[in-house]
Amino acid sequence: MSPVTAIPACPPAIARAHFRRRLELETDCADVAAALGAGPPDFVLLHAVGSAAAFRRRHIPGAVHLPHHLITAERLAAWPAATLFVVYCAGPHCNGADRAALRLAELGRPVKLMLGVLTGWADEGLAFAGDLDSTSDLDSTSDLAFPREDQSGGDHS
Repeated sequence: MSPVTAIPACPPAIARAHFRRRLELETDCADVAAALGAGPPDFVLLHAVGSAAAFRRRHIPGAVHLPHHLITAERLAAWPAATLFVVYCAGPHCNGADRAALRLAELGRPVKLMLGVLTGWADEGLAFAGDLDSTSDLDSTSDLAFPREDQSGGDHS
């Protein structure tokens, strides 16, 4: 018996429920890229960490910059209540997307975490938006990207 089979696999019905639940909470870089490439997204992609300057320097195309500590009911009022937010952060060393997802859920908003984050996006060979040559990193949040009032759950950058 190998370490793989030492503990038997659970019944398929339990596995189905488990993996469905994970997919209700998570998405990945490839699925986000495919959705963004297919036309206006049916979610808001939220870059949930970092300074405004770091966001300007490198982010996923179509993302809105709203660090997790700035997520409030007042800021979220710019989007309809049913808007799905897909959150991501800088990399495996960062839990900012988890913090953003928790905050969104606490505020009663639908949310999924994008696995892979910026590191995964790069590993997939997907293009970034921003001024990739910039080296400044001002710690300012005054120029956060928010949706215009005439937009709903799509691309708000």
